[in-house]
Amino acid sequence: MVRIVASAPSLGPFEASTFTDKYVKILFAKPELGLVPPYDLAALKQQLQPADLLVTRTYTVRSVDPETGQLSIDFVVHGDEGIAGPWAAAAKAGDTLAVTGPGGAYAPDESAGWHLFAGDESALPAIASALERLPGNARGAVYLEVEAETDRQSLRTPAGVVVHWLFRAGQPASAGTLADAIHKAPWPEGRVQVFAHGERESMKLLRDIFFTQRGLDRSQVSLSGYWARGRTEDRFQAEKREPIGQILN
Repeated sequence: MVRIVASAPSLGPFEASTFTDKYVKILFAKPELGLVPPYDLAALKQQLQPADLLVTRTYTVRSVDPETGQLSIDFVVHGDEGIAGPWAAAAKAGDTLAVTGPGGAYAPDESAGWHLFAGDESALPAIASALERLPGNARGAVYLEVEAETDRQSLRTPAGVVVHWLFRAGQPASAGTLADAIHKAPWPEGRVQVFAHGERESMKLLRDIFFTQRGLDRSQVSLSGYWARGRTEDRFQAEKREPIGQILN
């Protein structure tokens, strides 16, 4: 995972957002086109051939620092695979990051009896941000699925929140590692607030646990797929309109 720290003259929309799962759409233009941000997306859509249109990738904001005017985004890098990962791996001081946003929909509810967080690497930034927002007396559990021990990160959590790291060790993220752990885990008394995001098929397994096994109300659960195994983001986003891509109907 690579962390990119960018600065801008104003981060007002990011500072104003109260969501801990703030996300942006990063805009990537072909270098040979010589386009300079800020981009007029409507005009470019009229001017460019379809193959030359800007490509967008969705990433969660790890943190915003109003004092320094800095915005941090974590990228999962898979070697030369993809667009955003290789860009982040090769990024250097002075490079430009063009984004739209922020979006977002979740923030910890301080009135919840306890909190449950579950996700893979793609959800780690949002979960880490939410943990830092929890009050000191918060109770809960965190289940984070990563590839190996070396992928663990230091997280700031209240004393009453326990972090469980789950290691895939070569298994796909859709194999059910998160669901197996949460199915077997203790379920404390009290009203729970759930934040669970990650690979789409993994989230479908968690959906069945939360709503069928535990009988939770939808108002208690923030659940979605951030990505799908074997799909580019373009295909993943298109499938959200199809049955295979729907987690909550």
